[in-house]
Amino acid sequence: MGYPGKNRKSYETPKHPWQAARIEPEVELVKRYGLRNKREVWKAHSSLKKYRELARKLLAEGAKGQLKGHIKTDSENILNRLKRYGLLKTDAGLDDILSLEVTSFLERRLQTQVHKQGLANTMKQARQFIVHGHISVGGRKITIPGYTVPANEELHLDYYGGSALSNESHASRPAQVVKAIAHETTKPETVETKNEPKMEA
Repeated sequence: MGYPGKNRKSYETPKHPWQAARIEPEVELVKRYGLRNKREVWKAHSSLKKYRELARKLLAEGAKGQLKGHIKTDSENILNRLKRYGLLKTDAGLDDILSLEVTSFLERRLQTQVHKQGLANTMKQARQFIVHGHISVGGRKITIPGYTVPANEELHLDYYGGSALSNESHASRPAQVVKAIAHETTKPETVETKNEPKMEA
């Protein structure tokens, strides 16, 4: 047993560092979701792999007979957890866990939800707002972009009360940015006229 206070990886890294078939999709996910690096993609992969392995194990046990005892309890706990975080529908079963994808986990990140709900103009800006303490979930300030937003808190995302962004007229808020862009596009062009010498009659 190692030192209990030592931080350990909560995710698995690729076995081979240079695989074009794997790197290209990972880079696309990093760009699409505004992630800091591919480590955040690997974390989502590890979570997906963990739940798929548990689902396969429970389905194999269920194939031997009806789910009962601790097996039934474990399956209910896993399903309830995934439903609570909005990863599965309310009527989903163990089979539906196998159909989950990496994007299912990335969509539930706080950074993604902040952008989707219009609290930030871009994914990068959403990350910046969260890290700088401008975003709250249910009134609580959250500074972790990878925080998984539960389904019951999804509609309670807002600017933190103590943040300058809580002021509706703040220049960095999306509504103000859109208003400024619209003003720039509709502003009439001014034509500069040179001082031409007067023509003598």
